[in-house]
Amino acid sequence: MALLQISEPGQASAPHQHKLAVGIDLGTTNSLVASVRSGVAETLPSKTGEHLLPSVVHYATDGPLVGSPAVLKAVDDAENTMVSIKRFMGRSLKDIQVDGPSPYRFSPNQKGLVTIETRSGEVTPVEVSAEILSELAERGRQTLGDELSGVVITVPAYFDDAQRQATKDAAKLAGLNVLRLLNEPTAAAVAYGLDGGDEGQIAVFDLGGGTFDISILRLSKGVFEVLSTGGDAALGGDDFDQVIANWVIQQSGYQGELSAQQQRQLQHVSKQAKESLTDQSEVDIKFGDWKGCLDRAAMTLLIDPLIDRTLKACKRAVRDAQLKVVDIDNVVLVGGSTRVPRVRERVQELFKRQPLANIDPDRVVAIGAAIQADTLVGNKPDNELLLLDVIPLSLGIETMGALTEKIIHRNTTIPVAMAQEFTTYKDGQTAMAVHVVQGERDLVDDCRSLARFELKGIPPMVAGAARIRVTFQVDADGLLSVSAREETTGAESSIQVKPSYGLSDEEITDMLQESFANAAEDKGARALREQQVDADGLLQALSAALLADGERLLSNEEQHVLIAAMEKLQQVRDKGTADEISKEIEVVGKASDEFASRRMDFSIKQALTGHTLNELDDIT
Repeated sequence: MALLQISEPGQASAPHQHKLAVGIDLGTTNSLVASVRSGVAETLPSKTGEHLLPSVVHYATDGPLVGSPAVLKAVDDAENTMVSIKRFMGRSLKDIQVDGPSPYRFSPNQKGLVTIETRSGEVTPVEVSAEILSELAERGRQTLGDELSGVVITVPAYFDDAQRQATKDAAKLAGLNVLRLLNEPTAAAVAYGLDGGDEGQIAVFDLGGGTFDISILRLSKGVFEVLSTGGDAALGGDDFDQVIANWVIQQSGYQGELSAQQQRQLQHVSKQAKESLTDQSEVDIKFGDWKGCLDRAAMTLLIDPLIDRTLKACKRAVRDAQLKVVDIDNVVLVGGSTRVPRVRERVQELFKRQPLANIDPDRVVAIGAAIQADTLVGNKPDNELLLLDVIPLSLGIETMGALTEKIIHRNTTIPVAMAQEFTTYKDGQTAMAVHVVQGERDLVDDCRSLARFELKGIPPMVAGAARIRVTFQVDADGLLSVSAREETTGAESSIQVKPSYGLSDEEITDMLQESFANAAEDKGARALREQQVDADGLLQALSAALLADGERLLSNEEQHVLIAAMEKLQQVRDKGTADEISKEIEVVGKASDEFASRRMDFSIKQALTGHTLNELDDIT
């Protein structure tokens, strides 16, 4: 039931209008919805008092079940019960097949995205997520008593364009007005920053059920600035469960292939064992006819390699922020998997300080999202809080020689718009293909292709005369738009970058690691390509000049000398080093200087032919 709005005497009700908005943490394992009520951000419970909504959807004959009722079907009807669907958002069938065995029946759709066969028909991860979002939104409406004006939905900081777009599509399918997609670590910083009011550098360590994110933020005078982000899009509590499950299989001596029901049962007992070892030193496990005991020391050996991966990402994120570990003032723990004692112990060892866990790590992201939603919907017009997120990977276009020209560099604050001018490579060129890429490497082949489009209507000019302005714009949700405009005519073309599917599990992390490992090699490869492009341009221009004026302005011997120099440059261009090509370009340049001078003189004479001095004076 909605509350009545009461105005002060002599005042209209408008100043007191409060728009209803919620923050949603769409998690891999559990999801939550939160809102600001009476000035306090809090998660909203279900009718039965549960704050966590299991991110599970079961497709029954009479319609879908969401949350706890669906969990009860997870073991007995695994093929029709969707668990950890967030891992499949914006990804192709090829991407998810590397994750190992699954009880689902996958098939690709027309766009390359994955679909899952259920008794209710084929469903996509977007549709499954929409069911979860609808359930949370309805909880918000029931609790707050009216329709929602907008929602803020959190996503892992390392979600790429396709995964973010898939999340927005799910919200649209659920009938929600998305105010903003907010990075999960940033949402946690909002919650802690407003509560604590501290200033300084903050590391947000977010280990959820299916993803790990690390963000280094600077909080200063109400401004949250993300200095760097990192993480692993396929590392979380589910992986802890999996290594325990593998241990159970090994200890039990089980042979053969597990059925879908056995897979789900194994996941269930493994998860229970992990959670029990948070408070207990050992736990009994039963799987089929096998019974065993797992203690905390044994689990530590199993999960330490996974924790190592999170700490490696933390160190890299600190370096990217141009800081040292000792510069970090606070460490915030987010995500249910940070309840594992070994995780907290290792994080404390790395940062040399006690991590903050004052707010329930399961709820802190939703609470931060609710605070941001309350601000964006207009309930806090005087709020000075400012969020500055960053993009995780550089964005650019392909230039001649298959080189990457970065226009927006990684860790650039968003929203952002940046532009750069380019020109034509050939005389008379009337169109330009724009190839948008993402990554840190210098060669296009080593980066990820995002989109292609073509700018037409360029007026025919000599090479290098056209001015083509390419603009990259990344909005607050991290989604990219690219436009190209020819400045003389105003001809313009643009594209909204919506890749057909996202990066594979370790692709984002690998792209960063490869850029570091191959920095010297990339520098050399770029230098070589640049010299090759310069050589191609010179050879092309000289070939056209010889065809037009060679016989007229050069003797046969002079032509042979110049052609011989050009042939040598072509050979060195194909097989030589960057330095060798550079030297040969200089040789050909000197050999063609006299020819260029004669062409210029000839052009001037042609222009003057038939004109008197008086006519020239009139012109000047």
